[in-house]
Amino acid sequence: MEEGEQLRSLMFLMSYLLLKRRRDIDNANIQRRNEIQRRIRHRQYFFQRQRRMLMMMIAGGVRSNVRIRTRPWTTTTSTDWWERVVMTEFQPSDWLDKFRMSRDTFFYLCDKLRPRLARQDTSFRLALPVEKRVAVALWRLASNVEYRTISTLFGVGKSTVCRCVRDMCHAIVALLSPVYLRSPNEQELEDSAHLFSSLWGFPHCVAAVTTLHTAIITPSNNASDYANPAGWLSVLSQVAVNGRGQFWDVCASFPGGTDPADILQNSSLWATVAEGGLSPAPPPVFMGKTLRYVLLGEACYPLQSWLMKAYPEEKGRRGSQTVLTEPQRLFNQRLNRALHAPKDTLLRLRARWQCLSKRNDCGLDVVPTMILACCILHNMCESHGDDFKDECHKHLRSASMDSGQAEEVRQLFCDYFQQQNS
Repeated sequence: MEEGEQLRSLMFLMSYLLLKRRRDIDNANIQRRNEIQRRIRHRQYFFQRQRRMLMMMIAGGVRSNVRIRTRPWTTTTSTDWWERVVMTEFQPSDWLDKFRMSRDTFFYLCDKLRPRLARQDTSFRLALPVEKRVAVALWRLASNVEYRTISTLFGVGKSTVCRCVRDMCHAIVALLSPVYLRSPNEQELEDSAHLFSSLWGFPHCVAAVTTLHTAIITPSNNASDYANPAGWLSVLSQVAVNGRGQFWDVCASFPGGTDPADILQNSSLWATVAEGGLSPAPPPVFMGKTLRYVLLGEACYPLQSWLMKAYPEEKGRRGSQTVLTEPQRLFNQRLNRALHAPKDTLLRLRARWQCLSKRNDCGLDVVPTMILACCILHNMCESHGDDFKDECHKHLRSASMDSGQAEEVRQLFCDYFQQQNS
């Protein structure tokens, strides 16, 4: 009896183990089949998606061809506008009007920026050519239109337009600053002094310093610091302009409420000129004395031996009129006339690059680089002879901060103008 019970128990245990083993094998087979079916469905979905995308591309090309053949008077597609109209049908006047430079200068710029702007094709999309990236960015700088307008025009995404503008501005500052925005050599100093004397009637001067306000959107932090004396928000830049109407030095990114004298004293231009960097060694002779070349500035700048500004015509809280001598009045007339050189240059700069004359909706991390890039592009276009003239507004600020030790130099110029006038 006991042996029979033991045998039954053993058979029951063996049956249980066999059933459990079979259940485990069935579960494993079910999981394996489910995984295989999941992979099959994934591959089918992937191939169907690829086929749908291919059919959409083919259908889009067919519709575009039909639309162009049947309705030739309608607007062409964006890709066709860039590849056919711009690249093959644009006239010289169209290049100057749309891109603010000639066709030769445009491709020269593309070649210079190619090391920084060239991109590789990927498995999902083709990279934009360097020429198209530069054209997108130039259109934005020249017109200051919205990203969505440029996106529709060139057939690219709005984020792509934003990247093109950022990348090109950074590439211009990095690659072209040593060529088009640098300190002049002795020959360039002499040429600039000759131009200021012959064109503007102010001798022994090589450059003029002025300010440029660029309107911006309200920043997230310290918005009150960017309010300029005119009451609107701006980024303030200091520029030095030579006799040819080109920029020698640009100091950007200051809030609009900053005192221009503070910008000058904290700029590299102050250190360079104070150390004699804008004058040959030994200095040239003027009115029988050895004198370094001078720069001209507005009333907001301090009077220095190398920086001339006009005599103040009003002094005191009661508004009493300061009586100027005839040489002093003549000095003010000639200096004010010579200060038209940087004013005219800023007019051309803003006319060429409308992003500086209208409110710029880019972030504060981009605006200073954009200002530098526009100044460099201005110098490049001027040096290549790509003239562009238009009208724009300018905004200047008046303030004063004088320093002693420069009155003798200013009186020397008064004597010169008095001799010329007599």
